[in-house]
Amino acid sequence: MQQTTTGDEAATQGTPNDADLPAFIEQDYARYDSEAHAVWRILYERRMMTLRDTGSDVFLKGIERIGLASDRVPEIGDVNRRLKARTGWRAVGVGGFIPAAQFFRCLAQRRFPTTLAVRPRSQLDYLPEPDIFHDVFGHVPLHAEPVFADFLQRFGELGASARNEEETQALARLFWFTVEFGLIEEGEGPKVYGSGLISSHGDAANALGPTCERRPFSLDAVVAQPFEIDHFQQVLFVIPSFDELYRAVDELGRRFAS
Repeated sequence: MQQTTTGDEAATQGTPNDADLPAFIEQDYARYDSEAHAVWRILYERRMMTLRDTGSDVFLKGIERIGLASDRVPEIGDVNRRLKARTGWRAVGVGGFIPAAQFFRCLAQRRFPTTLAVRPRSQLDYLPEPDIFHDVFGHVPLHAEPVFADFLQRFGELGASARNEEETQALARLFWFTVEFGLIEEGEGPKVYGSGLISSHGDAANALGPTCERRPFSLDAVVAQPFEIDHFQQVLFVIPSFDELYRAVDELGRRFAS
Protein backbone atom coordinates (compact mmCIF):
# COMPACT_ATOMS: atom_id res chain seq x y z
CA MET A 1 0.00 0.00 0.00
CA GLN A 2 1.38 3.42 -0.89
CA GLN A 3 0.06 4.84 2.33
CA THR A 4 1.81 2.80 4.98
CA THR A 5 5.14 4.46 4.16
CA THR A 6 3.99 8.01 4.87
CA GLY A 7 4.38 8.07 8.64
CA ASP A 8 8.11 8.78 8.78
CA GLU A 9 8.63 10.51 5.43
CA ALA A 10 8.52 14.28 5.07
CA ALA A 11 6.56 15.66 2.15
CA THR A 12 8.20 18.37 0.10
CA GLN A 13 6.63 21.76 -0.50
CA GLY A 14 5.30 23.10 -3.75
CA THR A 15 2.26 23.30 -5.94
CA PRO A 16 1.47 19.99 -7.65
CA ASN A 17 2.33 19.78 -11.34
CA ASP A 18 3.06 16.97 -13.75
CA ALA A 19 6.82 17.26 -13.29
CA ASP A 20 6.40 16.40 -9.61
CA LEU A 21 4.37 13.25 -10.29
CA PRO A 22 5.54 9.66 -10.80
CA ALA A 23 5.88 7.99 -14.18
CA PHE A 24 2.41 6.56 -14.74
CA ILE A 25 1.97 3.32 -16.66
CA GLU A 26 -0.86 2.19 -18.88
CA GLN A 27 -2.89 -0.89 -18.08
CA ASP A 28 -2.21 -3.62 -20.66
CA TYR A 29 -5.46 -5.46 -20.16
CA ALA A 30 -4.58 -8.29 -22.52
CA ARG A 31 -1.80 -9.37 -20.13
CA TYR A 32 -4.30 -10.53 -17.50
CA ASP A 33 -4.61 -14.27 -18.02
CA SER A 34 -7.31 -16.63 -16.77
CA GLU A 35 -5.42 -17.10 -13.49
CA ALA A 36 -5.43 -13.36 -12.80
CA HIS A 37 -9.19 -13.15 -13.40
CA ALA A 38 -9.71 -16.23 -11.22
CA VAL A 39 -7.76 -14.68 -8.33
CA TRP A 40 -9.76 -11.47 -8.66
CA ARG A 41 -13.01 -13.48 -8.59
CA ILE A 42 -11.98 -15.41 -5.47
CA LEU A 43 -11.00 -12.25 -3.63
CA TYR A 44 -14.07 -10.30 -4.74
CA GLU A 45 -16.61 -12.99 -3.91
CA ARG A 46 -15.00 -13.87 -0.60
CA ARG A 47 -15.02 -10.29 0.62
CA MET A 48 -18.50 -9.47 -0.65
CA MET A 49 -19.94 -12.39 1.31
CA THR A 50 -19.44 -10.36 4.49
CA LEU A 51 -19.26 -6.79 3.15
CA ARG A 52 -22.89 -6.89 2.07
CA ASP A 53 -23.66 -6.86 5.80
CA THR A 54 -20.60 -5.15 7.31
CA GLY A 55 -19.52 -2.67 4.61
CA SER A 56 -20.57 0.96 4.48
CA ASP A 57 -23.51 1.71 2.21
CA VAL A 58 -21.32 4.32 0.51
CA PHE A 59 -18.76 1.64 -0.37
CA LEU A 60 -21.44 -0.77 -1.62
CA LYS A 61 -23.01 1.91 -3.80
CA GLY A 62 -19.54 2.89 -5.02
CA ILE A 63 -18.91 -0.66 -6.23
CA GLU A 64 -21.91 -0.32 -8.52
CA ARG A 65 -21.15 3.23 -9.57
CA ILE A 66 -17.65 2.45 -10.81
CA GLY A 67 -18.74 -0.80 -12.46
CA LEU A 68 -16.72 -3.41 -10.56
CA ALA A 69 -17.69 -7.01 -11.26
CA SER A 70 -16.71 -10.32 -9.73
CA ASP A 71 -15.79 -12.17 -12.90
CA ARG A 72 -12.91 -10.05 -14.21
CA VAL A 73 -10.13 -7.68 -13.29
CA PRO A 74 -11.45 -4.13 -13.76
CA GLU A 75 -10.50 -2.03 -16.77
CA ILE A 76 -9.11 1.21 -15.38
CA GLY A 77 -10.31 3.24 -18.35
CA ASP A 78 -13.90 2.16 -17.75
CA VAL A 79 -13.63 2.88 -14.02
CA ASN A 80 -12.24 6.35 -14.76
CA ARG A 81 -15.00 7.23 -17.21
CA ARG A 82 -17.55 6.51 -14.49
CA LEU A 83 -15.58 8.38 -11.81
CA LYS A 84 -15.03 11.45 -13.97
CA ALA A 85 -18.76 11.93 -14.35
CA ARG A 86 -19.27 11.89 -10.57
CA THR A 87 -16.24 13.44 -8.86
CA GLY A 88 -13.44 14.00 -11.38
CA TRP A 89 -11.18 11.41 -9.74
CA ARG A 90 -9.22 8.84 -11.74
CA ALA A 91 -7.01 5.89 -11.00
CA VAL A 92 -3.53 6.10 -12.54
CA GLY A 93 -1.26 3.10 -12.98
CA VAL A 94 2.05 2.89 -11.11
CA GLY A 95 4.60 0.11 -10.82
CA GLY A 96 4.46 -0.19 -7.02
CA PHE A 97 5.41 1.97 -4.07
CA ILE A 98 5.98 5.64 -4.82
CA PRO A 99 7.52 8.31 -2.55
CA ALA A 100 5.14 9.94 -0.10
CA ALA A 101 5.58 13.40 -1.64
CA GLN A 102 4.52 12.12 -5.06
CA PHE A 103 1.61 10.23 -3.55
CA PHE A 104 0.33 13.39 -1.87
CA ARG A 105 0.67 15.39 -5.09
CA CYS A 106 -1.32 12.79 -6.99
CA LEU A 107 -4.14 13.05 -4.47
CA ALA A 108 -4.09 16.84 -4.72
CA GLN A 109 -4.81 16.44 -8.46
CA ARG A 110 -7.54 13.83 -7.88
CA ARG A 111 -5.33 11.04 -9.18
CA PHE A 112 -5.10 7.82 -7.21
CA PRO A 113 -1.87 5.82 -7.74
CA THR A 114 -2.95 2.29 -8.52
CA THR A 115 -0.85 -0.85 -8.75
CA LEU A 116 -2.01 -2.87 -11.74
CA ALA A 117 -0.65 -6.32 -10.85
CA VAL A 118 -2.82 -9.07 -9.41
CA ARG A 119 -1.46 -10.88 -6.37
CA PRO A 120 -0.52 -14.58 -6.77
CA ARG A 121 -2.96 -17.24 -5.59
CA SER A 122 -0.42 -18.32 -2.97
CA GLN A 123 -0.78 -14.90 -1.25
CA LEU A 124 -4.52 -14.41 -1.24
CA ASP A 125 -4.71 -13.49 2.44
CA TYR A 126 -1.71 -11.21 2.82
CA LEU A 127 0.51 -9.28 0.47
CA PRO A 128 3.14 -6.83 1.80
CA GLU A 129 3.11 -4.73 -1.36
CA PRO A 130 0.10 -3.13 -3.12
CA ASP A 131 -1.94 -4.85 -5.80
CA ILE A 132 -4.97 -3.97 -7.90
CA PHE A 133 -7.42 -5.65 -5.55
CA HIS A 134 -6.39 -3.54 -2.56
CA ASP A 135 -6.10 -0.35 -4.60
CA VAL A 136 -9.20 -0.58 -6.80
CA PHE A 137 -11.59 -2.75 -4.80
CA GLY A 138 -10.42 -1.37 -1.45
CA HIS A 139 -10.04 2.35 -2.25
CA VAL A 140 -11.65 3.50 -5.45
CA PRO A 141 -15.38 2.89 -4.74
CA LEU A 142 -15.27 5.68 -2.13
CA HIS A 143 -13.86 8.09 -4.72
CA ALA A 144 -17.34 8.12 -6.27
CA GLU A 145 -18.69 9.78 -3.10
CA PRO A 146 -18.39 13.59 -3.47
CA VAL A 147 -17.71 14.39 0.20
CA PHE A 148 -15.06 11.70 0.53
CA ALA A 149 -13.56 12.77 -2.81
CA ASP A 150 -13.22 16.35 -1.56
CA PHE A 151 -11.70 15.16 1.71
CA LEU A 152 -9.07 13.09 -0.07
CA GLN A 153 -8.07 15.91 -2.41
CA ARG A 154 -7.74 18.31 0.53
CA PHE A 155 -5.65 15.71 2.35
CA GLY A 156 -3.33 15.53 -0.65
CA GLU A 157 -2.93 19.29 -0.73
CA LEU A 158 -1.90 19.33 2.93
CA GLY A 159 0.50 16.45 2.43
CA ALA A 160 2.15 18.10 -0.57
CA SER A 161 2.89 21.22 1.49
CA ALA A 162 3.76 19.60 4.84
CA ARG A 163 6.70 21.46 6.38
CA ASN A 164 7.99 19.21 9.12
CA GLU A 165 7.82 15.77 10.73
CA GLU A 166 5.07 16.82 13.13
CA GLU A 167 2.73 17.74 10.29
CA THR A 168 3.62 14.63 8.30
CA GLN A 169 2.97 12.41 11.33
CA ALA A 170 -0.44 14.02 11.92
CA LEU A 171 -1.36 13.38 8.28
CA ALA A 172 -0.15 9.79 8.43
CA ARG A 173 -2.28 9.08 11.49
CA LEU A 174 -5.34 10.73 9.98
CA PHE A 175 -4.89 8.68 6.81
CA TRP A 176 -4.35 5.43 8.70
CA PHE A 177 -7.40 5.73 10.93
CA THR A 178 -9.72 6.90 8.15
CA VAL A 179 -8.76 6.00 4.59
CA GLU A 180 -7.07 2.74 5.60
CA PHE A 181 -8.81 1.59 8.78
CA GLY A 182 -11.89 3.78 9.14
CA LEU A 183 -15.27 2.81 10.56
CA ILE A 184 -18.54 4.70 10.10
CA GLU A 185 -21.72 4.61 12.16
CA GLU A 186 -24.56 3.33 9.97
CA GLY A 187 -27.82 1.68 10.93
CA GLU A 188 -27.49 -0.44 14.04
CA GLY A 189 -23.73 -0.19 14.45
CA PRO A 190 -20.36 0.56 12.88
CA LYS A 191 -19.59 -0.45 9.31
CA VAL A 192 -16.21 -0.66 7.59
CA TYR A 193 -15.08 1.77 4.90
CA GLY A 194 -11.26 1.92 5.21
CA SER A 195 -9.47 0.05 2.44
CA GLY A 196 -7.42 -2.07 4.85
CA LEU A 197 -10.70 -3.35 6.27
CA ILE A 198 -12.56 -3.59 2.97
CA SER A 199 -9.85 -5.73 1.35
CA SER A 200 -8.93 -7.93 4.35
CA HIS A 201 -11.30 -10.38 6.02
CA GLY A 202 -9.08 -10.75 9.08
CA ASP A 203 -8.65 -7.02 9.68
CA ALA A 204 -12.36 -6.37 9.19
CA ALA A 205 -13.36 -9.15 11.57
CA ASN A 206 -10.97 -7.76 14.16
CA ALA A 207 -12.29 -4.21 13.70
CA LEU A 208 -15.85 -5.29 14.45
CA GLY A 209 -14.93 -7.89 17.07
CA PRO A 210 -14.59 -7.81 20.87
CA THR A 211 -10.81 -7.24 21.07
CA CYS A 212 -10.77 -3.94 19.14
CA GLU A 213 -11.55 -0.74 21.04
CA ARG A 214 -13.78 1.43 18.86
CA ARG A 215 -13.66 5.09 19.88
CA PRO A 216 -15.70 8.07 18.67
CA PHE A 217 -13.75 9.99 16.04
CA SER A 218 -12.10 13.25 16.98
CA LEU A 219 -9.18 14.91 15.24
CA ASP A 220 -7.25 15.40 18.46
CA ALA A 221 -7.63 11.76 19.44
CA VAL A 222 -6.60 10.50 16.01
CA VAL A 223 -3.44 12.59 15.64
CA ALA A 224 -2.38 11.58 19.15
CA GLN A 225 -2.85 7.85 18.47
CA PRO A 226 0.23 5.95 17.22
CA PHE A 227 -0.20 2.88 15.04
CA GLU A 228 1.75 -0.18 13.94
CA ILE A 229 1.26 -1.81 10.58
CA ASP A 230 2.26 -5.42 11.26
CA HIS A 231 -0.62 -6.68 13.41
CA PHE A 232 -4.35 -6.25 13.96
CA GLN A 233 -5.32 -2.81 15.21
CA GLN A 234 -6.21 -2.51 18.89
CA VAL A 235 -7.83 0.92 18.58
CA LEU A 236 -9.96 2.30 15.74
CA PHE A 237 -12.20 5.33 15.32
CA VAL A 238 -15.84 5.60 14.21
CA ILE A 239 -17.03 8.64 12.25
CA PRO A 240 -20.70 9.69 12.33
CA SER A 241 -20.61 10.63 8.62
CA PHE A 242 -18.14 11.47 5.87
CA ASP A 243 -18.80 15.15 6.50
CA GLU A 244 -16.77 14.66 9.68
CA LEU A 245 -13.73 13.70 7.61
CA TYR A 246 -13.81 16.90 5.60
CA ARG A 247 -14.26 18.99 8.73
CA ALA A 248 -11.26 17.22 10.27
CA VAL A 249 -8.90 17.75 7.34
CA ASP A 250 -10.08 21.34 7.01
CA GLU A 251 -9.32 21.94 10.69
CA LEU A 252 -5.91 20.31 10.29
CA GLY A 253 -5.19 22.71 7.45
CA ARG A 254 -6.07 25.69 9.66
CA ARG A 255 -3.74 24.38 12.37
CA PHE A 256 -0.90 23.98 9.91
CA ALA A 257 -1.46 27.52 8.60
CA SER A 258 -1.30 29.01 12.08
